[in-house]
Amino acid sequence: MATRHRRKTVLQQLYLPAITVMFLAYFAYHAFHGDYGLFARERFDSEAVRLGEELVDLEATKGKLERRVALLRPESLDPDMIEERARESLNVVHQDEVVIFRNRIR
Repeated sequence: MATRHRRKTVLQQLYLPAITVMFLAYFAYHAFHGDYGLFARERFDSEAVRLGEELVDLEATKGKLERRVALLRPESLDPDMIEERARESLNVVHQDEVVIFRNRIR
């Protein structure tokens, strides 16, 4: 009995390279367009800049509020601040005063 050796066909020779190319194409696509790809990095950078600007605005607002709260502490009560808060909450004015209404954002 003689052992037969069959030659691989062209399709059999291309299976492994074709599968390899498909895997490489998959990973190359996601390297650019995936959730953490190169294009997503640009979005992350622009989001970081926007959030940094928002943080600066919020810190400025926080500083203003902290200064106003410091005026209301018992050890540093400001008579003008007490009068302002009392008039605002009680809706009281003197007869010789002029009242100017304005919208306040709280």
